[in-house]
Amino acid sequence: MYRRWRQFVILPMLIVLLFMPVKAFAAKKLIPMGEAIGIQLQLSHVFVAHDVLLASNQWMKGGAVIEKINDITVKTLADAKQAVARQGQQKWTIKNEGKEVTLELQEQEAAHVISFLKDETDGVGTLTFIDPETKNYGALGHQIVDSTLQEAPIFHAGSIFLASIQQIRKSIPGQPGYKISSIEKHQDRLGSIDKNTVYGIFGRWEDGYQQSLPKAIEIMHEKDIKTGKAVIYTAIEGSKVETFSIEIIKVENERLEFIVTDKKLIEKTGGILQGMSGSPIIQDGRFVGAVTHMFVEEPKKGAAITVAEMLKKSS
Repeated sequence: MYRRWRQFVILPMLIVLLFMPVKAFAAKKLIPMGEAIGIQLQLSHVFVAHDVLLASNQWMKGGAVIEKINDITVKTLADAKQAVARQGQQKWTIKNEGKEVTLELQEQEAAHVISFLKDETDGVGTLTFIDPETKNYGALGHQIVDSTLQEAPIFHAGSIFLASIQQIRKSIPGQPGYKISSIEKHQDRLGSIDKNTVYGIFGRWEDGYQQSLPKAIEIMHEKDIKTGKAVIYTAIEGSKVETFSIEIIKVENERLEFIVTDKKLIEKTGGILQGMSGSPIIQDGRFVGAVTHMFVEEPKKGAAITVAEMLKKSS
């Protein structure tokens, strides 16, 4: 049994990164990964996922929080389903933009509205590194933004799982492509999600990965990164991680710009895709950074954050 994973947001054309002082990590080594991962965040409340027009001609707006259904306090989607299972007319208490509203729904209508509710955010990305010393991991290289809330969601738990790429929708100028991925429902989780920051997601690695891990390699400090040839590790078919050539064209403090030069990757994906965020970048055998963005009008052109900068937020 497989589950589909959605992408979070379309990758922006312009890159905005925070600038912080560079801190040295002497001889620090990380394990570069590149596996596609399914990502789940359990949200703090139950939200309306899309605008819904009720029989009363009132709107239940996307992003509204379901607080109560009759006398049942709603904290999870399971709570909402339990409340809706009761017969007869129902009173829903919702909060939207700070205002609390009570709506009356008929039994059949309430059962229909349930399909528009959610208590989790999920998606797909790429695992960047595992720290062999701390057993922590880092992934994505940027923050998860919920598509309904249009902001980083408040969450109380999160998990990552190994994903398998089933299909690729190629990127073309002006239209980012994406990976269509799935995981087996019985798949053990790889780790927890403890932080969702502008530098990526971070958590505890739980050894759910059945294959042997790659060898840890030394990270490269920003001052040593140079323009020229490099490679990225990523998965574009199944769960197999492959190596693809790129050309770093710009190095500016903790961010990079690069061009995909690998013919196979260009043919298969058109360049950079949604879901490729977090793919490790390696230069001269050292760990340089992680893919974070693409240029929408130039899908062969991407941006990255250095792993040294990303590592600062992982502890």
